[in-house]
Amino acid sequence: MASEATSISVPGPDGDREVRISSPSRVLWPEPGITKLDLAHYLVAVGTAFIDANGDRPVSLQRFSGGIDGEQFFSKNPPKGTPDYVRSEAVVYPSGRTHPQLVLDEPAAAVWAAQMNTIVFHPWASRAETSDFPDQLRIDLDPQPGTDFDDAKPVAVALRAVLAEAGLDAFIKTSGNRGLHVFAPIRPDREFLDVRHAVIAAARELERRMPREVTTNWWKEERGERIFVDYNQANRDRTMAGAYSPRALAHAPVSCPLEWNELDGADPARFTILTVPERLSTTGDPWAAMHEAPGTIDVLLEWWERDLRSGLGELPFPPDYPKMPGEPPRVQPSRAKKQA
Repeated sequence: MASEATSISVPGPDGDREVRISSPSRVLWPEPGITKLDLAHYLVAVGTAFIDANGDRPVSLQRFSGGIDGEQFFSKNPPKGTPDYVRSEAVVYPSGRTHPQLVLDEPAAAVWAAQMNTIVFHPWASRAETSDFPDQLRIDLDPQPGTDFDDAKPVAVALRAVLAEAGLDAFIKTSGNRGLHVFAPIRPDREFLDVRHAVIAAARELERRMPREVTTNWWKEERGERIFVDYNQANRDRTMAGAYSPRALAHAPVSCPLEWNELDGADPARFTILTVPERLSTTGDPWAAMHEAPGTIDVLLEWWERDLRSGLGELPFPPDYPKMPGEPPRVQPSRAKKQA
């Protein structure tokens, strides 16, 4: 019924807030029958860990007009009627345009976003007030056709070792789909381009050590059956699903932080909206201490400079980016050969 609505109480730093949920019985994930109200309750259950991981950051909301099979769009700017406990901060996009972007500071803000039909939350790698300076180095390990989640596991372990050699402490989570996300806390004293170059340096070092398992090739036709290290996720305004964010996939998976000793036996299908609250309450948050001892990307930038001297330069940027200094031609290799 169009008039159907309820409200739920959401604990937060300023006490409980009552957040209205319209159409609470709307089914978002048909297969397990998870409703909009179920999603709101999930965000309450994981609220502290969710905000620790995704709060105080510009965030893009992936919103769905119906369930996961309905139309979707990304929302970055504060929509009309945004409550006063949801703030925004001005950020600069790759085009050079500045615009306010949503920031979530408490669990009630995440529940409000669910009320606005948000399913996936995409936080920036930087804090809201210092949005030009990431405080997380993020690396997306993306299995290509012919590979899967289990193939990404040894790659993640090797990447952890590479980052440790560079003085960085790595944290890991499932992507909520087939891949893995490796994060390292860093001091927010370098801009996005520097962090991108640090990620490329780490990716190239990993590729040298595991050439049969790992690729940094941007063009899909050149990747083969390997794990792609998606360095472009390190760019400004490039995001991945946040920790504890649901994903718009049939079984309602969650992008779930792990302890490293859990990785070998991990099955991403087990981490869902229905299971993660209990896991969090019994095992705690593996990312709780992430930002206690941030590192620097100085060593990785030394590796970047070393590779430049060896003839390895810039890599392609996303297609919607302006042409960047030193970037190779944005032409698919097979097309370039035909043109030649």
